Amino acid sequence: MSNPKSTNPKSIAVLGAGAWGTCLAAIASDNGHKVRVWSRSGSLSLKETVKDADIILSAISMKGVSSVAAQIESFSIPPDVVFITATKGLDPETTHTPSQIWQAMFPNHAVVVLSGPNLSKEIQLKLPSATVVASRFPTAAEFVQLVFSSQQFRVYTNLDTLGVELGGTLKNVIAIAAGVCDGLQLGTNAKAALVTRGLTEMVRIGVSWGAKMETFYGLSGLGDLLATCNSPLSRNYQVGYQLACGKTLSSILLQLQGTAEGVNTCQVLVTRSKQQNISMPITQQVYRLLRAEIAPRQALEELMQRDIKPEL
Repeated sequence: MSNPKSTNPKSIAVLGAGAWGTCLAAIASDNGHKVRVWSRSGSLSLKETVKDADIILSAISMKGVSSVAAQIESFSIPPDVVFITATKGLDPETTHTPSQIWQAMFPNHAVVVLSGPNLSKEIQLKLPSATVVASRFPTAAEFVQLVFSSQQFRVYTNLDTLGVELGGTLKNVIAIAAGVCDGLQLGTNAKAALVTRGLTEMVRIGVSWGAKMETFYGLSGLGDLLATCNSPLSRNYQVGYQLACGKTLSSILLQLQGTAEGVNTCQVLVTRSKQQNISMPITQQVYRLLRAEIAPRQALEELMQRDIKPEL
């Protein structure tokens, strides 16, 4: 596939110099666009980074989204600038998604969510990958699709912004459980059952949130779930795997490169599921495991001992 925007390069400000931000910056740069990358430890200021940008792409961790968005709000960003959020997480205070935070700060701007089965190390090796960009403004999603599409990186569009965003966020909790499953060497049958029932929980709470059910069976839901639950490259998978091997959460997070967003997301989901009386047994057990209230094998045994019931 030839890059349709290479003859019309755009200026892109990438916020966050972690593995994912660096990866997306490289894709845009390879496509012929002008890219500036900002990080807290870098020499370029936030104001300099976003100046004259056509696209502002946020790949910062969840805990930094609100403060960075508030800073940028003070810069008087032109109305035609498109925001992209590539963060997967939930605000622990408000349960808002990253795109909801950006849209609240910039109500007159187009905000696009980018999410999919995208392990950054594989993309850096230029292995084939696909992702989804979603926005309530179809033209904005199509614009971002053109900017980032390449022969190695296939970009699909979607109108269900919330569903695409929640798919990438909710699967992180199930990935922790999948890591535990592999760490305990429970086998393929157990892993398949866990991931399938985990997807059921994602759909259950996602639909109650306002997302479309079918979105969770696409790349940003099932696709991302499969990638994250089956790869040691996933930070959330690593958290679960190492917990099963007897390490403490604090020691795991200390050695982890980057942020395992599933740890904080799990707490938000448990609170929300209780408020709305939504059954999420796997998420509940992951939460207890992260709080050291239960041992990995005991968590599994309690899931297996739940009352029998119809599948659907």
